[in-house]
Amino acid sequence: MNRNICMALLWLFAAFNCRAQQIALPELNVNDSITIAKEMPLLAANILSKYKDTGDRKTYLNNLFRLQILSGKYADAILSIKSLRNISESDDPKFAHLLYVQHELFTQAKFNQTSSKSSFKTLYAALFNTLFIRTTNKEAYHIYTAFITRNGIDDLKNNFKGSLTKALQNNNLGLNDAVELCKSFYTLQLYQNIEEPSKQLIKNDENRRYIIQQVLIKTKDGATISAVVVRLRGITVPQSVILQYTIYADSADLRVLEPSVYGYTGIMAYTRGKAFSPDKIVPFENDGKDANDVIDWISRQSWCNGKIGMYGGSYNGFTQWAAAKYHHPALKTIVPYVAAIPGLGLPMENNVFINANYGWAFYTTNNKYLDNKTYDDQKRWNSLPDNWYASGAAYRKIDSVDGTPNPWLLRWLKHPDYDKYWQNQVPYQNDYTAINIPVLTFTGYYDDGQISAMHYYQQHLKYNPNANDYLIIGPYDHFGAQRGGVPMLRGYRVDPVALISTRDITFEWLDYILKGGKKPGLLKDKVNYEVMGANEWKHAPSLQKMANQTLKLYLSNVKQGDYYSLTPDKPVKQSALDQQVDLADHKTSTNNDYYPYPIIKKELDHSSGYFFISKPFDKPTAVNGMFSGEIKATINKKDIDIGVVLYEVTAKGEYFELSYFLGRASYATDMSKRAFLTPGTKETIPFSRSRLVSKMLGKGNRLLVVLNVNKNPFAQVNYGTGKDVSDETIKDAAEPLKIEWHNDSFINIPVEE
Repeated sequence: MNRNICMALLWLFAAFNCRAQQIALPELNVNDSITIAKEMPLLAANILSKYKDTGDRKTYLNNLFRLQILSGKYADAILSIKSLRNISESDDPKFAHLLYVQHELFTQAKFNQTSSKSSFKTLYAALFNTLFIRTTNKEAYHIYTAFITRNGIDDLKNNFKGSLTKALQNNNLGLNDAVELCKSFYTLQLYQNIEEPSKQLIKNDENRRYIIQQVLIKTKDGATISAVVVRLRGITVPQSVILQYTIYADSADLRVLEPSVYGYTGIMAYTRGKAFSPDKIVPFENDGKDANDVIDWISRQSWCNGKIGMYGGSYNGFTQWAAAKYHHPALKTIVPYVAAIPGLGLPMENNVFINANYGWAFYTTNNKYLDNKTYDDQKRWNSLPDNWYASGAAYRKIDSVDGTPNPWLLRWLKHPDYDKYWQNQVPYQNDYTAINIPVLTFTGYYDDGQISAMHYYQQHLKYNPNANDYLIIGPYDHFGAQRGGVPMLRGYRVDPVALISTRDITFEWLDYILKGGKKPGLLKDKVNYEVMGANEWKHAPSLQKMANQTLKLYLSNVKQGDYYSLTPDKPVKQSALDQQVDLADHKTSTNNDYYPYPIIKKELDHSSGYFFISKPFDKPTAVNGMFSGEIKATINKKDIDIGVVLYEVTAKGEYFELSYFLGRASYATDMSKRAFLTPGTKETIPFSRSRLVSKMLGKGNRLLVVLNVNKNPFAQVNYGTGKDVSDETIKDAAEPLKIEWHNDSFINIPVEE
């Protein structure tokens, strides 16, 4: 406990009234850690005497066993944990019997200590070893992380400090808040006792199961790649090898074990400069050829049978496609999840630099591993966009607003076109023609990087029509797609059938390709997608075959209640809706609220943009695919960034966000070359790189399109002067942006009836 902090600790005085129990909190000095250790169990015991099951049995038991442990009622806690386990849902039913196992071992060791002269560490180690000697490799790997904190003990101390500080702001504390305070203290106590011994015990268990080696691999141009090789003990014949290639170097990363858990030799290789590599850290630029050199090194090892596969998500998805560009014969398949693509998905999307990944360069390049402390500073990253936006500074100066130079961002800002710098990092156009290995892609409807994953997929099929590519996509975000979904996604309850095991399917696929095993059962066709609202997986031979028709809907100027009409009828008379945007106003207005969080909204901000609504559907209809269209506009400047957001409006009046597009008009026809709009001239701005989605629309529900200019703290502000947008400042916004949105603008929505 921090000795420099002087606060108060709780001493219970309970009093009920007709509304809720309240706990009085007299002040005590918390510098005395002995007092803290004495009084928190008394607090827990006092709460236990009043804590009742109010109907939510799972929440009740989840709180109860922690209070019981903290108050020393270990036998009762063990029974509560077992009861909770029986009613809890596991990410994977195969591991349900291991839920809460870290709490159980801790509690049992504490209980045994009451009748033994042995130390807690001795008793705990015996229980740990007894458990793990009985577990399979998969079971052990699944629960290793339960015994280790994500951000360390200090983070738990700070959490408890914050909870206590909040509790002491009032004289009285509600019972539920008191429970949360005890839980925070219990979590701290749990990991203060088990984390350090668990680290060594896990290492011992790993060494019992695997042969783990640190290696350095030289690339053809003289760089050094740091890697970890993991082989199953007892295997004496060459095996197929699974490679993960990543910038996310972590000395405690258990993912290095995963391929061996599934019966392969595994290698985790880190980009040059990371871990034990002495080179300069360089994101993206060398990864394709470096990964290819690593593949070549692996193929020449005695323990490799000449067959290599790759898998992984986000950056690790990018490195797979980057490696595939070099066509090494030993690389037999890749399984990219939510694969990033530099220059097209991040740090810019459709040529618009966005702020979502601003802190990423610090996270990955500040040291040989990962700078979690900097990256987890949410206050800094949450305030930076607003501070920069309010300043009116050029986007190129955003790091000055932050206060820390961001050299990698400045490097990327030199390439606003999708030019050779970006093209060289991944397969580009005809490079895809010679990629003949089978590919299994995972992504999600709400994956922020979906346009990257889908770009690889579509380009591969465009330039290699016979490519053996499969796609799995469902209601997942960036992290959810890498695990197989979560029950509740941004306020939307996901269909149960959509919850899958990405890893199990991945290794079924790798077995299928590398070992002649059975193809994963979910892969009924090349495109496999979950229809939200229908609780059903569907399968199609191509993206185009997901739908059986396309709705072409015009953004008319005909008012329909609070909205304009979104109609299949092409307007007979040309007209337009006028919009004026004060690009210099960074205090009172923003434009284009496009991000799907939450997915289901009770209301929308109507202060800017135009809203176009369709007629109700006369029968259930599925939106299946990517919406596209053409915006016809006349503006008084040379350029504009636009947003188009697609919603389902339910019978309840809720807005279910389906998809969106964000892009720069001057790159609408060619992302590698900027072509300005002519002020005062009607222009056609085509768009297609929206998010793919599948959602069953109920009978009577409608589609809503929101069209707007993009002007907000979350991306560059395009002032339309024709200069590099990164150099424009609020001083370039002297004249308001004036737009005429013409009524022959339209969107195409793929549907299946």
